[in-house]
Amino acid sequence: MDDSMPKESSAKKLEMEPMVEKQEGKENGNEGGIVLKQNLSLLNGITVIVGSIIGSGIFVSPKGVLKGSGSVGMSLIVWLLSGVYSMIGAFCYCELGTSIVRSGADYAYIFEAFGPFLAFLRLWVECMIVRPCSQAIVALTFAYYVIEPLFPDCDQPEVAVRLLAVICILILTFVNCASVTWATRVQDVFTYAKLIALCLIIITGFVQLGRGEFEYFQEPFANTETDIGEISLAFYSGLFAYNGWNYLNFVIEELKNPYKNLPKAIWISIILVTAVYVMTNIAYFTTVSPDEILGGAAVAVMFSKRLYGMFWWCMPVFVSLSTFGGVNGILFTTSRLFYVGGREGHMPQILSMVQIQRLTPMPACLFMGALSLCYLASSDIYALINYVGFATWLSIGMAVVVLLYLRWKRPNMHRPIKVHLAWPIIYTIVTIYLVILPLYASPMETGIGVAIICTGIPVYFIFVAWSSKPKVFTNFMDKMTIFLQRFLMVVPEEKKVE
Repeated sequence: MDDSMPKESSAKKLEMEPMVEKQEGKENGNEGGIVLKQNLSLLNGITVIVGSIIGSGIFVSPKGVLKGSGSVGMSLIVWLLSGVYSMIGAFCYCELGTSIVRSGADYAYIFEAFGPFLAFLRLWVECMIVRPCSQAIVALTFAYYVIEPLFPDCDQPEVAVRLLAVICILILTFVNCASVTWATRVQDVFTYAKLIALCLIIITGFVQLGRGEFEYFQEPFANTETDIGEISLAFYSGLFAYNGWNYLNFVIEELKNPYKNLPKAIWISIILVTAVYVMTNIAYFTTVSPDEILGGAAVAVMFSKRLYGMFWWCMPVFVSLSTFGGVNGILFTTSRLFYVGGREGHMPQILSMVQIQRLTPMPACLFMGALSLCYLASSDIYALINYVGFATWLSIGMAVVVLLYLRWKRPNMHRPIKVHLAWPIIYTIVTIYLVILPLYASPMETGIGVAIICTGIPVYFIFVAWSSKPKVFTNFMDKMTIFLQRFLMVVPEEKKVE
């Protein structure tokens, strides 16, 4: 994390040089040395986005959206507007991702426009809150649904749920360390599984509507919440379910033909997910009452128990497959963010290294997996969603401000895709609302989020900005890096020759 320290000390060069020579030109036809390859096709890009978005959100957020909105009609509007809001943000990210073709997404864009300090705070927020917290939520949801068929009439044992969540994270950490191909195949397969599950719910919902099941739609806006702060919390739950629309930007250096495939993947994915989410919630309300959802019912399981008879167990299976793929998508993209942070000197250098045989960012994957396990200690899943919501939209909003800033400061910058200025302005205004109002509506959770963001300030000045650190500290960091390099067999990525 020390900017003053050379990217690759002479000691590390001496220790690892033989390994590099043995691997050059031998792995996957890798004539350019130890680097991450452009392995992701358009279809892989779509499954990364869809697989990252559709995780636990559509199965745990209906309660939060309904609680904050107060009525069936308003909750459906929140789901639709959350999709539109995500679409506008994705539209802006198309310009950013094709103008600044660097992995790291928000972090890379803020670094480019506003320099290392704000970029580090973004990285810190993502490292300490957003990604590991999101992964813990999705892993817990996976565990709840896996164990549901074994305890159909009683609460699941808490210890068993957390143990299954740990196993899920450990397995996928291994997969992502072992092979990029394995990780993308897991993403593809489980994305198809989650779409099948949601299509099953949607088709059943249409059948229910055909039978005249309109009871909960007769007065759709009865009891609609009028407190704007509560409605903002409803949007937090809705937007949590859409979280992941920008994840492909984090791995853009591994995407084939990013100028064409990035915007295509984003548009196809978000339109698909928005349609699926709205129709899924309509299907829920044909069978499960608002009071039952607010009472904490596992909505997808209750839906299947009432309509699928003895085959009700298929829904927990599909949901567990969905969330398993969601964990994989978060881990795959987040490890690249930490990888880029290490490359820029904002995180320990070991995180910017590539495993010489597997050509994966193994240290970054291990770091992400370990950090996610720490968040499993929390028992309040909705408090976790609020922590994530505040930090996420603050950071993404700042990234969209980068677009406006660069239009002003660099009007002649190469922009393969150029959006109308109205879109980033609208997105920024809505983001301000989403960031400020929860300070009033949910001060405890957002206050904790602010406090964690602020902890990054002393970390930056001590570990990054302070250039004259004691020699004993730099020697210790060098020795630790060399030890981890030997243990994991990793080396710094070789610079690409233009």
